[in-house]
Amino acid sequence: MRNERIHARLGELTQELTRSYGRGPLPAHNIEPPYALPSRKVVIALLMRLFEAFFPGFLGKQYLTRENVYFYIGALLDEVAEGLSEQIYAALRHEDTPVARDHDECRRFAEESVLRLLEKLPDLRHRLIRDVEAGFDGDPAAKNFHEVIFSYPGLVAVATYRVAHELEVAKVPILPRIMTEWAHSRTGIDIHPGGQSGARFFTEHGTGVVIGETSIIGDNVKLYQGVTLGALSFPKDERGKLIRGLRRHPQICDNVVIYSGATILGDVTIGEGCVIGGNVWLTQSVDAHTKVINTPQIPDFQRGKSKGKGEA
Repeated sequence: MRNERIHARLGELTQELTRSYGRGPLPAHNIEPPYALPSRKVVIALLMRLFEAFFPGFLGKQYLTRENVYFYIGALLDEVAEGLSEQIYAALRHEDTPVARDHDECRRFAEESVLRLLEKLPDLRHRLIRDVEAGFDGDPAAKNFHEVIFSYPGLVAVATYRVAHELEVAKVPILPRIMTEWAHSRTGIDIHPGGQSGARFFTEHGTGVVIGETSIIGDNVKLYQGVTLGALSFPKDERGKLIRGLRRHPQICDNVVIYSGATILGDVTIGEGCVIGGNVWLTQSVDAHTKVINTPQIPDFQRGKSKGKGEA
């Protein structure tokens, strides 16, 4: 049903809104850009195509044979290479750098970045297989590997992170965050593409996990839901602006388990084999093979109190 009152004021309302855009370049609009921005929709579609290459027969075409898989994956990688090159090129052109102002240099950088990623795919697939194994081995409710691949949000988040991390290392702008923030919105798991993670990385349940940009995670680390590996503070320069690029997140060594709701902040180290209990708040390093638990504080007036009727 047409609303006549609103329709009568559309011109006025539209004018007021568009006037707020201003004439100069502002952070909140991209009107009359010199070059097209990368497409979030295309970037995510290309990421999903890579998932097909990592787990053939699970996503996309589900009936592959030994005879046709080579041709199918070859065509898939060709599609990814062309599409990703265009998206990296578009992202570069919007950067305020000398490279961004050089068309040929942007093309060269985009092609080299894609080639580097494609060369890494066998290693990434091997890592993801071990992540699937960690998911299965760490969850007694998992019936088989297929269930982990098909249904576990942790695998979506980690697979996305592993691709995005390679692009981040290659200094590709915008695209790594598009990927990991898409995974964040889908799974509730927020892994910054700048973080480093070893083999057999698994998030049990996963919702609410936050892993900061300069975090370092070793092999065989297991995080439960609600775990935060964050920064303790954000140092600023003399103008009050955040100083970026500093190490400010934890290092988690091999074979560590961190239970739900734990928060670990700052440039601290959690030693090998540690167990960090639920809801623990840590801002200091922990020696290897240490168990840290959150023990409730007993008020002084209750200490030594005799048990009354009905008390356990």
